[in-house]
Amino acid sequence: MSAPTLPSALVDATRDDASLRRFLHGLPGVDQVGVEARATALATRSIKKSSKLWAIDTAISMVDLTTLEGADTHGKVRALTAKARRPDPDRPDTPQVAAVCVYPDLVATAVEGLKGTGIGIASVATAFPSGRSSRQVKLADVALAVESGATEVDMVIDRGAFLEGRYGEVFEEIQAIREASGRAHLKVILETGELVTYDNVRRASWLALLAGGDFIKTSTGKVSPAATLPVTHVMLQAVRDWFTATGELRGVKPAGGIRTTKDAIKYLVAVHEVAGEQWLTPELFRFGASSLLNDLLLQRRTQHDGHYSGPDYVAVD
Repeated sequence: MSAPTLPSALVDATRDDASLRRFLHGLPGVDQVGVEARATALATRSIKKSSKLWAIDTAISMVDLTTLEGADTHGKVRALTAKARRPDPDRPDTPQVAAVCVYPDLVATAVEGLKGTGIGIASVATAFPSGRSSRQVKLADVALAVESGATEVDMVIDRGAFLEGRYGEVFEEIQAIREASGRAHLKVILETGELVTYDNVRRASWLALLAGGDFIKTSTGKVSPAATLPVTHVMLQAVRDWFTATGELRGVKPAGGIRTTKDAIKYLVAVHEVAGEQWLTPELFRFGASSLLNDLLLQRRTQHDGHYSGPDYVAVD
């Protein structure tokens, strides 16, 4: 189980399954009381009115505008890409979103709708959301997405294997998906709501980073709880520590349950305070969301106009 592309300081950690287990279980334990207290304290921090518009525009630029329903249609994806290009048609200075996220069979429709925009085309893969299938099927899932034009792949780890301690198996699968994704950015979904403990979240974060994930992502949005601030703190600590150890910048994507501007600002404060200011960019932090964008747009209008605009003024998905 070798990883020749890893920084030399961490190659030994992936030499074999025993080395990987020793490394992951040697990580410092997470202080549950401490991380929850800090998340709560930072969540109460207010920002100046002059900074709020910047925060809203930054959050909009970080949104992966998502539809992942069994009833998704080509028409719905075309509407989503139109909204991604021009989130508020009456306000052309509104930033575009970071990406649109769809199922693999709808990637081609998203590509057509986003041509020439620079907006990312993300696709879930690897038997999303459960991750319960053969390696062959998962790789075929990724191939369909990439061949259809996906520039980002959001894979799910095998939580059953992770929870049973089969870390080498999870590591090798992420590496295989990394290779199959080619030049596409790889986001590794941990499904933190199923990992039970913060220590497991830290181990899964490092496992994904060691295996080559460009981003670590909290959730599929199909399991409760989805993204939470304390879990995101643990993941931000992981990418910060990874940068300290390797000099490489990796990203974080909380997904699921982030619905309001107030929520988004709490996460931006966490990014600034836990990881650092350089993570306040769509290249290193994303929101996986569907309804969040609507509230950001309404609050943006409020900041500009000085009064609240109802949802009738913004296209609701």
